[in-house]
Amino acid sequence: MNTLRMALGLIYFVLVGGLDKQTFALDQTATRPNVLIIVGDDMGYADVGFHGCKDIPTPNLDALSASGVRFTDGYVTGPYCSPTRAALLTGRYQTRFGHEFNPGGNAEGLPLSQTTLADRLQEVGYRTGLVGKWHLGSTPDRRPMRRGFQEFFGFLGGAHSYFQADGFLRGDEPVKAIEYATDAFGSQAVRFIEENRAQPWFLYLAFNAVHTPMHATQERLDKFDSIQDPQRRKYAAMMSAMDDAIGRVQQALKSTEQDSRTLVMFISDNGGPTMQGVTVNGSDNAPLRGSKRTTLEGGVRVPFVVAWPGVIKPGVYSKPVIQLDLHATALAACQVPIKPEWNLDGVDLLPYVLGTKTSAPHESLYWRFGQQMAIRKGSWKLVRYDKAAEGPSNGGGPRAQVTDAKLYDLSKDIHEDEDLSVQNPDKVKELQADWDKWNQSNVPPLWGGNPGAPNQGNKRKNANTNPNIVILYADDLGYGDVRCNNPERSKIDLQLAN
Repeated sequence: MNTLRMALGLIYFVLVGGLDKQTFALDQTATRPNVLIIVGDDMGYADVGFHGCKDIPTPNLDALSASGVRFTDGYVTGPYCSPTRAALLTGRYQTRFGHEFNPGGNAEGLPLSQTTLADRLQEVGYRTGLVGKWHLGSTPDRRPMRRGFQEFFGFLGGAHSYFQADGFLRGDEPVKAIEYATDAFGSQAVRFIEENRAQPWFLYLAFNAVHTPMHATQERLDKFDSIQDPQRRKYAAMMSAMDDAIGRVQQALKSTEQDSRTLVMFISDNGGPTMQGVTVNGSDNAPLRGSKRTTLEGGVRVPFVVAWPGVIKPGVYSKPVIQLDLHATALAACQVPIKPEWNLDGVDLLPYVLGTKTSAPHESLYWRFGQQMAIRKGSWKLVRYDKAAEGPSNGGGPRAQVTDAKLYDLSKDIHEDEDLSVQNPDKVKELQADWDKWNQSNVPPLWGGNPGAPNQGNKRKNANTNPNIVILYADDLGYGDVRCNNPERSKIDLQLAN
């Protein structure tokens, strides 16, 4: 009955144009759904069964895909972990507010000026929880419990041991012991679902699988003893653990009779790391070219599923979408009016998957990552990408050496092999002009180096302009043991060292 009431409410407001205009006079008697967003970490595009993976069974992810809509052209807003998570939770391109790169210092993280999806859903009565990886700041004011989440179990950084509890928190309190991290996240997600069945909830289940370190349980390694490559074998075991955890979550939804009133969305935070200079984990991005840390398809196109049993019919959707849309879709489903001053960049996908809108959700999608850039408009993509995708790494992020602009027709060349820029100079100019216009609304990165936009130099708008201080202290170093005080002694030591 709850599912029917929700579906009738959605259909009614689609027909009258309410969802298209993102206004929400939805029937207040219709039950608001739960929202579950699941994020995998550094997954390869090819490494799920619904994309054809053969050596790593993912039955639970495949079941999720079969029950909902699989987006063939689903993207994230960048090729790195933290920026795409910032964009997901704010509904805005991370370059709008300076979160262009992974935070590196204690004072860096999601700017306090930004409002999260958890903030917005908590305001309308949702119970909000985060299980897993945060990676959006570790100072007290940037931790999950101050960014809209009422419950938190996980760790604050970008990577963590899968076996050691040191650094794990429940709320703000240290956790003394954990089971294997992926299993622990599954257990905590199940607990959250069971304990909050009487009220609408939002759960952000952010796995660190399959990010390095490559830690797997022996039991799961034994399942994949046929895989000869030791790294791929560990990766397979870690993927299997995440799939098992997702299966436990799906079973908890069914056993508590919440599956028909829960909107479930699944993505990876970026493409698999497959090139030199990144945290290579054994992933496979086929049939895409490129890796995590590049604006090629292999860096930003990801597994992407939205399911809502009884409301969204199973199917495949092939127009480009991006993880920003999950934020707007969740708000629409939860009957939260979207205010213009929020400046959201995503769109509500419900009218598109329900079939009431047949146009593309976006005219164009955009990327900026240091000197790298990309724009996709229809099937055309203009891209400047990290040269490490073609050879030795020269450092990532703002230090990356990038290619000249290249033009690809993704409808015929998903692997981005044939550069058509010479044959189509007008298309190059058009896409570059569109990207430049979009980039005018971005800001310089708050940390990590210069942006890719021209004429911005070293300016760091809204950044802390106070200098960093580094003190180096040597122990028992003689006065004459440094070149500036004793050039001859230094030369002798250098010769001995060689």
